[in-house]
Amino acid sequence: MRCRGAISVFVVVLCVAVAAPEVSARPLTGRGAASATRNTALIAAVNTVRTARLLPQLQVDANLSRAARSHSRDMLVHDYFAHGNFAVRMSRFGVQGRVFAENLAWGSGVMAANATVARWLASPPHRTILLDPTLRRIGVATPIGAFGGFARATLVTADFAG
Repeated sequence: MRCRGAISVFVVVLCVAVAAPEVSARPLTGRGAASATRNTALIAAVNTVRTARLLPQLQVDANLSRAARSHSRDMLVHDYFAHGNFAVRMSRFGVQGRVFAENLAWGSGVMAANATVARWLASPPHRTILLDPTLRRIGVATPIGAFGGFARATLVTADFAG
């Protein structure tokens, strides 16, 4: 959702049921080549959708990426799923802009980028964010760890700014 002044965000929960083996509180992955590949795939999927609708592609923003990574890891470590204090997080990571937005998702196992984007597109508030022409920058995080009773879950944070 477009935001000016007050921050307004929406949540979508994506979940696939599987048997839950032993659970660890520590993230399994979050940095490194696999995480970077998941992040790149998610950004490419978002930009493919935007390009098909003649919208400008989003540029990766390092501050948004750090904010997204921090938030996804915090949710994994503390086992919660919420936007939290989004405005404070944007400020803490030095994100500049007049418009901010965030999409979240989680699912058991490794979530495919195209499936995540398809689910966001099926949700009107998330679709509005993905297709907002005033949003020009993106930062994403897709760490995998124990979450919601699952030994392996992907926790996606996509932060946007314009």
